Amino acid sequence: MSAAGRFRPRLSLQTLGRGDGLLGMRPSGPFGPRGPNVTVAQISWTYATDDGFYWETAAPTTLLNRRPASSQTVENDKGQRLLVRDLGAEADALDLVWDLGLYPLPSDTLQWRNEQAEQAAATRLASLWTLVQEDFFGDFWAEQLPELQTKGWSIVVLPGFAHESVPVDAWHLTLSPATGEILSKEVATRMRGREQGVTALGLPAGEGSWLLTLGIEIDGEMVDLAPLLAHLLQRDGRWLDAAKMALIDDHALITLRAPGGKRIDALAAPLKAIVGSMLELLSDPLRKEGPLPLSSWDAYRLEAMRQSLLDSQVQRAGVHGGWQLQGDAGLRALAQRLRGAGTPQPVAAPAGLGVTLRPYQLHGVAWLHYLREQHLAGILADDMGLGKTAQALAHLLIEKQAGRLDLPALAVLPTSLIFNWQAEARRMAPGLRVLALQGPERQRDFARMAEHDLVLTTYPLLWRDRAALEAQAFHLLILDEAQTVKNATARSAGAVRRLRARHRLCITGTPLENHLGELWTQFDFLMPGFLGDMRSFTRLWRKPIEIGGQTLRAQLLAQRVRPFILRRRKDEVASELPPLSETIKRVQLQGQQRDLYESVRVAADEQIRGVLKRKGFAGGQITILDALLKLRQVCCDPFLLKHMQHEPGMERAKLELLRDMLPALVAEGRRILVFSQFTEMLDLIALELAQLQLPWLALTGKTPPAQRGALVAEFQSKTVPLLLISLKAGGVGLNLTAADTVIHMDPWWNPAVQEQATARAHRIGQEQTVFVYKIVVEGSIEERIIDLQARKSALAEGVLGSDTAFETKFSSEDLQLLLAPLT
Repeated sequence: MSAAGRFRPRLSLQTLGRGDGLLGMRPSGPFGPRGPNVTVAQISWTYATDDGFYWETAAPTTLLNRRPASSQTVENDKGQRLLVRDLGAEADALDLVWDLGLYPLPSDTLQWRNEQAEQAAATRLASLWTLVQEDFFGDFWAEQLPELQTKGWSIVVLPGFAHESVPVDAWHLTLSPATGEILSKEVATRMRGREQGVTALGLPAGEGSWLLTLGIEIDGEMVDLAPLLAHLLQRDGRWLDAAKMALIDDHALITLRAPGGKRIDALAAPLKAIVGSMLELLSDPLRKEGPLPLSSWDAYRLEAMRQSLLDSQVQRAGVHGGWQLQGDAGLRALAQRLRGAGTPQPVAAPAGLGVTLRPYQLHGVAWLHYLREQHLAGILADDMGLGKTAQALAHLLIEKQAGRLDLPALAVLPTSLIFNWQAEARRMAPGLRVLALQGPERQRDFARMAEHDLVLTTYPLLWRDRAALEAQAFHLLILDEAQTVKNATARSAGAVRRLRARHRLCITGTPLENHLGELWTQFDFLMPGFLGDMRSFTRLWRKPIEIGGQTLRAQLLAQRVRPFILRRRKDEVASELPPLSETIKRVQLQGQQRDLYESVRVAADEQIRGVLKRKGFAGGQITILDALLKLRQVCCDPFLLKHMQHEPGMERAKLELLRDMLPALVAEGRRILVFSQFTEMLDLIALELAQLQLPWLALTGKTPPAQRGALVAEFQSKTVPLLLISLKAGGVGLNLTAADTVIHMDPWWNPAVQEQATARAHRIGQEQTVFVYKIVVEGSIEERIIDLQARKSALAEGVLGSDTAFETKFSSEDLQLLLAPLT
């Protein structure tokens, strides 16, 4: 009596090699030639009945007309029916075999050492299948076999199968000079389930560039780890996201794909430490095969990676955690210097300093002293108004009193800050001899630079006076408002790099503005080579962070630069500052002004679409910016447009708001700063103030430098209630604490620029609450600019950046939003 048997397909895997007498495999059908190892699969159908009967047969390589009947009876040699085969299930299983990419392997394709070996194979091998390439069996083992098991297949792995996942026996990290000379022996021994001691670095010192070899040992064979990690980063996005990578269990097994299709199971903990330190090198598409190239500036993260691997190595790296990083002791010493950049020893304020430094300012002076002592450079990036100039002057006074200021220091400044530095030096450090190079007769002072302690010049004059400045060696070169040279190709940026100075310092309240390329520019001045060349920095850092949103890479970059950036925020260190109140005052366009905005918007939209079609986004920047400028001008005041006729009855929303606000604020005794990036807008406001009979002062690019100090002093004396300031001329460096109200007439692309302007009033010395009003046209391009500001602020918080005069203020994706109709 027959019974329906339980059908279960079986797949057996075996790798044939020289031990089996195999020489290789000749090309045939879809297969190319193979070497001495050939992996084959044997497929069979198995049935079992409830009474314990078991039956197996080889699966056919083809099955013509395999679905005419749904079942077939199996009989013994006596004609007794044993079980019923399920031909439909067998046909489905065979279809799946073909879907897996397995092809029948003709027996005469295999080449054997002799006839005896061939006959032995024929007796035990039948109905062979294989994949098109031997390397494919690694993925087949890791990805497709588990799925087959879930579908009820029985998987048999015969001895010698070459594509099972294998564990790591040992990890090797070796450092050598880029000359190719190996400074040390490979000391990481094989790990077979035992812990290993740690050998300290202690080899002769050297300088220059280095090669780091990352290796893992598998069954006595050394495998380069770098390409395996590069492949992991491409296929698993978790390793590019800091939060997601942190969630990976340290003890999880991560499958790496080695050449030849082999799969390697590695513990996650050491991989996390390595990827977290070397991400941009491992993921560089232009990286050549072999060791990872490093510069001496990489010593800090190299040592950090080593410590990460050593700390709690048993818990983090498990039994495979014996980490030795061999190499140069001098490189390690540099790493210790770099790591200590944020932990200076306390210093006392110098004698003769005309101000009392707050604790955070004394810490800043100590940090500057440490950088000088260690021959490093950095960015003093405290919030605007926290006394960065005072810290720099105190540092110079210490250097003079210690006898180290035997050469003058040079401070390069925006033109508007010359008088401010002169006044601050007289008040805070009267012991410093200060020389300001300005005016048409400054050439006669070139020969006197060596007689002074501090020389002041401006960015516009730097290029013109470069020959005289290059001839003089300096003790310290300071770039104040260092974001001014954020464009690496600008003449002033090139000129400062050619000046000779023992030490270099950048001062800026806005180290984080728009994009990371500006960060590279500042560090290329401070420590050339620290962030590589500009092209590699763009490829390895800017695009993956700004466009790809790779948080792990952003975190790694931040870790790399933060030891050289000292940044304190007002709310953290200046608790004595009065509150800052910000209000966005929205106005609506009405009547003719609204119609004008819409007509300009439609024309701009048509113009921009045309230029994008002809030149693309990059090629049409000038046209795009000009079109958007007109929209912003209409928002501020219709009469900012060129050739605009003064139509009777034309609405002027922002000026109408000012007519209401300013008389009331002045009557309350408020002192007001009015900022606009449009000088012409300030001229229009001045006409309104004349009609309102309100006294005012103005500081713009047209104000002669020699008059700026007196103008600021007059406002600070509180004799005039209103100061009109252009964002470019007065947005940095000024001390205007007499003001308690700030009005921004128009939003700028970069939020940090407006924050700098606000900080002219909200800074040390301010005793009153500062009220900030930002006037914005509701539903217009101005509101969309505020949205863009929020995105740039997020980038600034994540890593560190600055602004360029010709940078892209927005992306092509933002254009549609900027050109949307009024809402």
